[in-house]
Amino acid sequence: MTIPTTTGAIEMMDDFLVRAVLAGIGVALAAAPLGCFVVWRRMAYFGDATAHAAILGVALSLGFGISVFAGALAVALTMALTVSALSGRGYAMDTLLGVMAHSALAFGLVAVSLIKGVRLDPMTYLFGDILAVGKSDLAVIWSGAMVVLGLTIWRWQALLTSTLNPDLAYASGINPKREQLVLTLGLAVVVAVAIKVVGALLIVALLIIPAASARALARSPEAMAYGAVGIGTLSAAGGLWASYLFDTPSGPSIVCVAAVLFLVSNILGKTRATG
Repeated sequence: MTIPTTTGAIEMMDDFLVRAVLAGIGVALAAAPLGCFVVWRRMAYFGDATAHAAILGVALSLGFGISVFAGALAVALTMALTVSALSGRGYAMDTLLGVMAHSALAFGLVAVSLIKGVRLDPMTYLFGDILAVGKSDLAVIWSGAMVVLGLTIWRWQALLTSTLNPDLAYASGINPKREQLVLTLGLAVVVAVAIKVVGALLIVALLIIPAASARALARSPEAMAYGAVGIGTLSAAGGLWASYLFDTPSGPSIVCVAAVLFLVSNILGKTRATG
């Protein structure tokens, strides 16, 4: 029997920490720019419903033996498209979103418990397990992040115009409903790639908090997007460091660091405004 050396143990620990940091950065790159539009459009509850629905996707993927990413993406996208289709048709959207979000989450958790032969801790998908991210997970996260980032850059001006002034968008030949669909697709992909990192209950925090933090300091929409990416990345790295240092859950630790940065940025923003 070969006994691992101290150097080998350190290299192994460094390896999974590097993967965790890279996973966190990948999620931040995908979530932060979209988070700006979530904040501007006041869509926090919409993102929450999409994230909760992903748990049902996890259960279906385990039951049918398909990729968790594929199952989470399919159900998250279905939820997002359903909510988009029902918006503006006389429904009380806050109530409808609440019913759909919590119903999808409950059905997902029940479905997971009924799957025979699969041992799964639901907490993993509720709060994430970034330290368990493998190389294949990392590839999925970064592939999804690049797709979302590319989509956001490609449609940035159209998304921005339709968000700030739908009438101007129509006059410019931009269809706000189409841009809403682009945003919906991006949110579904973010949820699917982030569910293993921070979990369904914390995904919306990574969408909203970095963007809201950057908003306090930014002087333009582009500056807010860049700032959100920086704050999201710092939150991921800082949260993992705090998790390692204090032996706390990694996903919630990331969100706690993001919350502290939100507080600091707002204090700095108010100080600059009154200075």
